[in-house]
Amino acid sequence: MRNLIQPAATRSDAASDAAESVERHALAGHEQLDAHAFPDAPEIPGLRRLIRESWQRSARLQANPDIPEAPLAMDREELEEYRRQHPLATIMPVIQKLLIQPSHDSRLLVAVGDGVGRLLWVEGDPVMQRRAQGMMFVPGADWSEAMVGTSAPGTALALGRGIQISGAEHYKRSVHPWSCTAVPFQDPDSGALLGVVDITGTESAVAPHTLSLVEATVAAAQAQLRVERLQLAAAQARTPARRRSNSSAARSGSAPEGSLYRNSLQLLGRDQALLSIEGRTVPLSARHSEILALLSTHPDGLSAEELSNLLYPADNSTMTLRAEMVRLRKVLQQFSPAAVPESRPYKLRVDLMPDSGQVLNCLQRGAHRIALEIYRGAVLPRSEAPGVVDLRDRVSSLLREAVMTDGSADSLLRYAELPEARDDVGVRRAALKLLPPRSPKRAAVVADLERLEAELSA
Repeated sequence: MRNLIQPAATRSDAASDAAESVERHALAGHEQLDAHAFPDAPEIPGLRRLIRESWQRSARLQANPDIPEAPLAMDREELEEYRRQHPLATIMPVIQKLLIQPSHDSRLLVAVGDGVGRLLWVEGDPVMQRRAQGMMFVPGADWSEAMVGTSAPGTALALGRGIQISGAEHYKRSVHPWSCTAVPFQDPDSGALLGVVDITGTESAVAPHTLSLVEATVAAAQAQLRVERLQLAAAQARTPARRRSNSSAARSGSAPEGSLYRNSLQLLGRDQALLSIEGRTVPLSARHSEILALLSTHPDGLSAEELSNLLYPADNSTMTLRAEMVRLRKVLQQFSPAAVPESRPYKLRVDLMPDSGQVLNCLQRGAHRIALEIYRGAVLPRSEAPGVVDLRDRVSSLLREAVMTDGSADSLLRYAELPEARDDVGVRRAALKLLPPRSPKRAAVVADLERLEAELSA
């Protein structure tokens, strides 16, 4: 690491001057925070736009810059259990080798957090670890933007890309002596957000090559995760079906030790869902996709009458439902016995995260860019099941509202590429207002608006 990250002491005069300028403008921004003028301030000279927008989100989320410590989200027992089952546990040896081991005498810390900003591992230089305890940069603490404001782990998750935060650019004043670089970790197969990898320390933590180093480490870890999954799938294929069934029954639907990623259901932009359990994936029929979509969004279960009403727009006969459930059970029994739903009420025995749920979770915490990254289209777009239609409309409308309210021009243009936004005049007009006057993207937006206006006139 020391060969790749240039120590602060050897920085050029120009780099030192630039760093001092960043710090000076960030401190000026904090004066506006003190004056309660910041959230509505259109611009702070010299403050990066990324930082200004993050501070605005932090202010709206009511993060307090003067509370010195991050809140503890998990106690030791909860943390140990959560880490043991977390998808990133299996790739920690890669992060240990590439980042943590070289950091022990470099005055740097390496942190790995989950997808909502809670730190799971914080390792590295022992002296820096003791110092970091003063601001609760420790395992189990919540470093999301909602809790601590602008920081590399929380803001990288909010933006969905790697970033660097220097000194006073942090929203929380106790973090001003620190600098950090963080990169989100996405599932290599589904694209779901699994967590974040961060380097924290003094000025060397934001050296020019640090971001590339963390990005390369994340890429290596993603490749290792894919290899682990292939090996697990091969091992399961060699395991007799009876042994797999007994093992699943013993677990009673809980996440298995060594599980590589959260059980998931891919609904977005698909007419037939993909169900993933313990590293194995199976496509479902349209009706079975609807049933699992509804059960995954009702973890407390549904009676036969309730599920029937959500499934069938005309014929809500429970007899029809029961026949379909028999067929679904046969499919799931062969695929993964632990995934077979319970009866009375109908209820899933495994924690199943639909990708639509991930989008809603991201929108709830203000991370519309990540939501847009995960969103691949409407929920089961051809389904006419009333419950699925309601879910589809809720996800789609909340995403559009978030992008229209907080989205950049790029986010609006990306949203405009979705099939459901093909004729959305409002999104294109909003993007046009935010695009710089000389942006080459304006011509395409204007052409789209002219097309839509011509179609409306016709």
